[in-house]
Amino acid sequence: MAIFRSFLCIFCTLMLSVASGQPIDTDHITYSNALASLPGLKSFLAIPNDAHYPDDIEMNVQWCNQKFTQYGFITKRLETETVPLILAESTQKLEGVPTVLFYFHIDGQPVDPSFWFQDDPYEAVLKQEVEGEGWVPIEWSRLGDQHLDPDWRIFARSSSDDKSPFMMFLTALETLRNNRKMIAYNLKVILDFEEEIGSPRLAKAVLDYKEDLASDMLIIYDGPKHSSNKPTISFGARGITTMTIKVFGPTYSLHSGHYGNYAPNPAFRLARLLSSMKDENGRVVIPGYYDGIHLDEKARAILAAVPDNEKELMVKLGIGEVDQVGSNYQEALQYPSLNIRGIASAWVGEESRTIVPATAVAEIDLRLVVESDGERLKELVRNHIASQGYHILNRKPTSRERVSYQKICQVSSRGVTKAFRTEFESPIGNWVFGSLRKSFGEEPIRLRTMGGTLPTSPFINTLNVPAVVIPLVNSDNNQHSPNENLRLGNYFDGTKAIYDLLSTSIQGM
Repeated sequence: MAIFRSFLCIFCTLMLSVASGQPIDTDHITYSNALASLPGLKSFLAIPNDAHYPDDIEMNVQWCNQKFTQYGFITKRLETETVPLILAESTQKLEGVPTVLFYFHIDGQPVDPSFWFQDDPYEAVLKQEVEGEGWVPIEWSRLGDQHLDPDWRIFARSSSDDKSPFMMFLTALETLRNNRKMIAYNLKVILDFEEEIGSPRLAKAVLDYKEDLASDMLIIYDGPKHSSNKPTISFGARGITTMTIKVFGPTYSLHSGHYGNYAPNPAFRLARLLSSMKDENGRVVIPGYYDGIHLDEKARAILAAVPDNEKELMVKLGIGEVDQVGSNYQEALQYPSLNIRGIASAWVGEESRTIVPATAVAEIDLRLVVESDGERLKELVRNHIASQGYHILNRKPTSRERVSYQKICQVSSRGVTKAFRTEFESPIGNWVFGSLRKSFGEEPIRLRTMGGTLPTSPFINTLNVPAVVIPLVNSDNNQHSPNENLRLGNYFDGTKAIYDLLSTSIQGM
């Protein structure tokens, strides 16, 4: 009850200001509404949201639909083969102004409670950091304290990725209502409930509902802010595609005493194959892999303006050197990467055995940039594998094939999520930059591209709209990991950022 008593005092103070003719402190309204919305965020987080469980997702769908209705939006379920997307549209129709599409995802990563420092990852816990003790739980009633600490954290799955940005949006709508303001443009909102499993139905849904989704620009609310926690805008995101390489040895695992030095070991062969793809400096040596990428002086200046502290970053990551792809962290993100994301052969640890394994498998991912084509890069990798003497199959080899070829492997791949990039000096770029600068009184950090991949390229490519990403949560939020958390100060600032963007008109379109 303390939080509500505190909010009531703030609310009464604001109403007295209105009655006396004094100007309303808009920031005060924004932050007080954000504070008052935290119980709602807590209840929202309590709804399990693993996309592998459609019944749980349906509860989230209904919760979100009810909230949209509460704020006067018209909603539509965009049905797919599994769970729907929700499209909500503001009822206000303004002539001669753009239509903006906001994107949020509501699903979260799976949870393993055994790795969380709380009983239930979906039951939000408020914590403060205590020297020598780490993050210690505190009572929710502490939110009514006169001197609330913005560094307190809410620990729960999806507290940062990505339920809290949606709750910030709802709170910003409440603030507009309290302040008797209108949204400055035509607004649509799309909610994705399968983002954490790659949004496999999104591309078709965007195509099927293209007219419903028609808009002039796209704002994506996802991801963490720059490590400095300053206002951040990302003007692009890398794409991704993945491949599986399986090298075959003997038909079954062999006794290493009897057959070591005789039967070729597929683990060694796979290790040599993978190492042949990069040099000692971490650069891909496959011919043509970096074709089309040129960073001119303007691009280098943009990248150099990002205030990264690379020495601190290396300490944080626990690494003594970095790959020489680009001359700094931001430049490294402008090139396609080739990464081993998993490798396996036989058994290890207590299950290890003295055998020559039958197979060795590597999972690799290729992060893409705008200049690189995912299908082309996969073909370059396949050609490189063939150049190393491998007969490549898309299935398990037959007995005849095993003895017919000296080296044999199976290569499979999955689809491509494209990269995107929007120019800084564009109507959407200038609008978002100007709004955030006005909100916080400082120049926002502009990222040419973010390292992660967003499954939103169907909007950009099918709807042919420019997009930017506005990350709002703290960078140290343990995204996708156990003990995911949200910094309270980020929640308050994020609510203000969305409120100001909703109420700021768009120029130049």
